[in-house]
Amino acid sequence: MNNAFKAAAFSKHFHRIAWLAVALASCVIVFGAFVRLSNAGLSCPDWPTCYGRATWPGATADAVDHVASAIRPFESHKAWREQVHRHLAATLGLLVLALALLAARKRRFGMTQVLVAAGLVAVGIPLYMQGDHVAASALAILGEAILLAAALRWSNIDLSRVAVLTLAVIIFQALLGMWTVTWLLKPIVVMGHLLGGLLTFSLLLWTAWRATDAPIRLADTPQLRRWVLAGLALLAVQIALGGWTSANYAALACGNDFPTCVGQWWPRHDFGEAFVLWRGIGVDYEGGILDGEARIAIQLAHRLMAGVVFAFLVAFAVRLLRLPGMRGWGSFILLLGLAQVGLGIANVKLGLPLAVAVMHNAGAVLLLFAMVSLLARLKAPEH
Repeated sequence: MNNAFKAAAFSKHFHRIAWLAVALASCVIVFGAFVRLSNAGLSCPDWPTCYGRATWPGATADAVDHVASAIRPFESHKAWREQVHRHLAATLGLLVLALALLAARKRRFGMTQVLVAAGLVAVGIPLYMQGDHVAASALAILGEAILLAAALRWSNIDLSRVAVLTLAVIIFQALLGMWTVTWLLKPIVVMGHLLGGLLTFSLLLWTAWRATDAPIRLADTPQLRRWVLAGLALLAVQIALGGWTSANYAALACGNDFPTCVGQWWPRHDFGEAFVLWRGIGVDYEGGILDGEARIAIQLAHRLMAGVVFAFLVAFAVRLLRLPGMRGWGSFILLLGLAQVGLGIANVKLGLPLAVAVMHNAGAVLLLFAMVSLLARLKAPEH
């Protein structure tokens, strides 16, 4: 993309807003991990308010008269975490909406479609709060359909396709956040919420690099892009397994043993029970409901996949280290891989300390940053 086309296609501040959204998305993901790992995910039983407040109650007496107090007693040291996370996510949603509007402004009825879709979702929120869940869901689905139809029709030459797609993803993220609370930490929803957050981060990062126009031109680009795509696929599987491990409270299923598990290399396990994705609604999943053998199976799957991902990262890093101009990226990926393995082992050996567990989630964000950045920036040399 030459500078003249870039100036014509993008708003003056588009790339700045995109990078601000990338930074905020990473904060939302890491802070969300902090909320989940500190067992504060259900500390505000209502949504999107917290015991009826836009912020959170200042004291227990301020929450006792609200209907949510019958669901869960108010805990001030946890409620602020959940509600701050919601406010950060809402701010991110506004930035993504701004990007979608800027990207679509030169499309025929582009801004109108984005505003109508966002308006439908916005109208659905008070309906949901009033208990009209069917109407609220119908409006959200209609808004999502408008955005997805626009994404399918539009090209990505001005980044309008990826911008409206990102808006659709973050709206679905809001729904997952709602279901996380109302469905009592249902594992498939918790894992989906984590994956959706990382997908939002990845789409924003790709958008920011493309709007910035800072290509890395190498003759080996086709081969390297295949490596990157394979790495992203492996990371997606491993992150999903990590989310499933966390959502089912299986991080310490092997006790503090590593590399063995409960003193054995291959202990009794139950993979069939471990990966049942849907178990119905109405069960409180806080603390987990699986037995020891199912949780052990989840932990074993996460460890085995971690070995596969680490081997791939080492091989990819070695390949990059051999390329002039890419040694920094190779070193970065190798160090991230080593750090993630070290943090994963420390989680087990130290009994899942909160700081280490949150850093393990942040490591996944950094690995995605490296891979998505390369995917967005690698281009063949100009002739």
